[in-house]
Amino acid sequence: MTGRQGNSNAGVAMGEQIGVLIAVLSSTLGGSSAGVTRFVVGAMDPVTLGVFRYGGGFVVLLPIALAARSPWPRGSDWLAVAGLGLLFFGFFPVLYNLALSFTTAARGALALSMLPLLTMIVGAVLRIEPLTVRKAAGVSIATVGVALALVAGLAEAPSGAWRGDLVMIAAAFCMALYNVWSRPFIARSAPLSFTAASMGAGALVLVAISAASGGFAAVAGFGAIQWLSVAYLGVFGSAAAFLLWSLALERTTPTRVATTMTVNPIAASIVAALLLGEPIGLNLAAGVAAILVGIWIASTSAARRTQPRTRLVAK
Repeated sequence: MTGRQGNSNAGVAMGEQIGVLIAVLSSTLGGSSAGVTRFVVGAMDPVTLGVFRYGGGFVVLLPIALAARSPWPRGSDWLAVAGLGLLFFGFFPVLYNLALSFTTAARGALALSMLPLLTMIVGAVLRIEPLTVRKAAGVSIATVGVALALVAGLAEAPSGAWRGDLVMIAAAFCMALYNVWSRPFIARSAPLSFTAASMGAGALVLVAISAASGGFAAVAGFGAIQWLSVAYLGVFGSAAAFLLWSLALERTTPTRVATTMTVNPIAASIVAALLLGEPIGLNLAAGVAAILVGIWIASTSAARRTQPRTRLVAK
C-alpha cells in the first residue's frame, strides 16, 4: 500500500511538472503576442483587435474540437463557461490591448507578470488553493523582480507608460479570476472544448461591440503585414496559447500555471525589439533573472515534498 502511494505521489509530481512546462510554452506564445499586438495596436481600436485575436482563435479551435469529439460543458456549466469567456476573452483583451497602446510590449508583459501574486491571493481568499511557504516565496521573488524592473525602467519608458502598467495589472486580475474559477469546468468537459466554448462566448460579445461602433472599417486599410499579424495572433496568440493554458490548468494548480506568465517579458521584449526597435535594458534582464528563480522555486515544491516519502518506501 505504501509503495503504491509512493508511485502515486511521484506520478502526481511528474504530471504537475509537465503542466508547468506546458504553461511555459503557452506563456512564451503569449509574450510574443504582446510584441505583435504592440505592432498593430495603432491600426485598430482595442475591441476590434480583440475580435481578430479571439474570434480567429475560436474559428481555429471549433472544428478541431468537433472533429476530436471533445466533450462539451453540460447543463448549468454552460452559463458559467460563458461567464468565464466574457471575463477572459471579452473584458480582458480590451484592457490588454488598451494597456499596450500606452506602454511598451516589454513593460506591458512585466506588468502582466503580477498574475502569479494575484492568482495566489484570489485562490487563498476563495479557499480554492492553499498557500505554502515555498510557493509564496517563489511568487514573491518573481513579483519583486517585476516591480524592480518596472521602477528601474521608468526613465526609458514612454510618457504616460504608468497608465498602461496599471491597466495591465487590472487585466491580470481578470486572468487570475479565470485561472481559479475555470479549473473544475475544464475537468468536467475537456481543455479543448472548454477553451473553444469560453473563447467563442467572449469573441461573440466583442464582435457585437465592434460592429456597433464601426470598428471593422479599419480593415479597409489593412496591408499584408497587418493581415499576417492578426493571423499570428489568432492562431498562435489565441488558439494555441490558450489551449495550452487550459491543458496546464488541468494538470497543476492555478498558482503554478500563473507563475509561468513571468516568462512573458522575455518573449515580448525579443519580438518588440525585432519589430519595433524597443530597447532591452539591464532592468529587464535583472527582472527576468528574479522571475526565473521565482518560477523554479514555486514550481518544484511538489517534487521536493514527495522525494522523502519515496526514499522511505525504498528502505
